[in-house]
Amino acid sequence: MSKPPVVASLSWKHKLVFDAASGGTSIVIDSDGREGPSPMQTLAVSVAGCMSMDVAYILTKGRNAFRALRCELVAERATANPHRFTSVAITFVVEGDVRDEAVARAIQLSRETYCSVWHSLSQDIELRTSFQVVP
Repeated sequence: MSKPPVVASLSWKHKLVFDAASGGTSIVIDSDGREGPSPMQTLAVSVAGCMSMDVAYILTKGRNAFRALRCELVAERATANPHRFTSVAITFVVEGDVRDEAVARAIQLSRETYCSVWHSLSQDIELRTSFQVVP
């Protein structure tokens, strides 16, 4: 069964600031990142959020007892237009009684199979992942 299309609508507020809505939720996006995240910041949060949700889901399905999961993403950008992401480094910190192998497998599954945001991006972007388990 296919997923329904994602529909987004944007409404200009002023300068390069827009109200953005999709699926009953909304945010303000701002080219300067002052009144809300910029489009590239939003994309970074989308990649980190998608992979984090996958990792949490996979760990939960595998009955891994974690009490916290944090993610930090650093994306390098091209120096010339378009200033797209050229590399992305994501670090996960998992707190709880979780084996390293379980976290590594969850990240691998997200990266290779499940993260629809990552797979929607150009595949020439370098992706580095790392993790730390804190008992």
